[in-house]
Amino acid sequence: MRKDQIRDYALELGFDAVGFTSAKADSRDEQALAHFLKANRHGDMAWMENTNGRRPDPQKTMPNARTIIVLGANYGPAEDPLGFLQHTDRGNISVYAQANRDYHDVIKKRLKKLGRWIGETFSADIKVFVDTAPIMEKPLAARAGIGWQGKHTNLVSRNFGSWLFLGEIFTSLEIDADGPSADHCGSCDLCQQACPTDAFPAPYQLDATKCISYLTIEHKTGIDAALMENMGNHIYGCDDCLAVCPWNKFAAATEEPQFMPRMELTAPRLRDLASLDDAAFRTVFAGSPVKRTGRDRFVRNVLIAIGNSGDITLRQSARDLTRDPSLLVANTAQWALEKLSELPDIKE
Repeated sequence: MRKDQIRDYALELGFDAVGFTSAKADSRDEQALAHFLKANRHGDMAWMENTNGRRPDPQKTMPNARTIIVLGANYGPAEDPLGFLQHTDRGNISVYAQANRDYHDVIKKRLKKLGRWIGETFSADIKVFVDTAPIMEKPLAARAGIGWQGKHTNLVSRNFGSWLFLGEIFTSLEIDADGPSADHCGSCDLCQQACPTDAFPAPYQLDATKCISYLTIEHKTGIDAALMENMGNHIYGCDDCLAVCPWNKFAAATEEPQFMPRMELTAPRLRDLASLDDAAFRTVFAGSPVKRTGRDRFVRNVLIAIGNSGDITLRQSARDLTRDPSLLVANTAQWALEKLSELPDIKE
């Protein structure tokens, strides 16, 4: 009864998927994380190590937790994200970051409302999380039956394909767990083939240090030239491995206005983005997760796209930024200028 009540209210609040799993640790999660860290595949993400063993054990985050409620919200795009890759004079921003509102804010508000209701209705302790705590949310979502971790390590749903935002409620309530989702990848390896930077050393394994999402969002310094040449026009995140998944044929575009794309974040012109100073960057990306990268790292990404554009008319944009006060920007601008200088001269 409690389970049905919670599920019904979660759906009423706008969540699209609800699952329940035990808060007990799973040794497979600990082993997978240890393997990932030992291979140094986390790169600059030192925060993945500094959690005193809490990440694979939910009860170290909330000792009296008995059940984890995993919530999913559909953010499916109305258009194929791969279509923007052909417009090399424009930047490609990951679908989730194009949204009208930062999903962290939207999901957390819903989680808090649901959590308060659970606490008051059932006299239970609760904690809510949305991509901000040391927990392994994708394995938890798989255990809760929301979907399975595909060969690209991201969550895949039979109903929503690759496009679910996740949030979790830890509670002291003892609720029967849902069964885990079966893996439906089969022999398909389209996600691995689609990766421009070969970031998958094996099925179900990711080397984040080669992943475009990591490189454009988390990596703080210069990027190896061999990787830059394969990053195309991705300027914040990458959806390539998500977008090619055959399970997306069952997905529907989100109907949540807050998850729909802002016009100015849908394939923006590289020329315009390259001219952003810090104040303009903050204004353009107010309320967007893009803002957290800071202007310098973002313009670094834009310059990589400019270098890969094959568009000689962007040469001046790169040239102007070789004198940027940020060494990160200036050095990347020099790389982009050299790339464009290899092209035959035309009237600029």
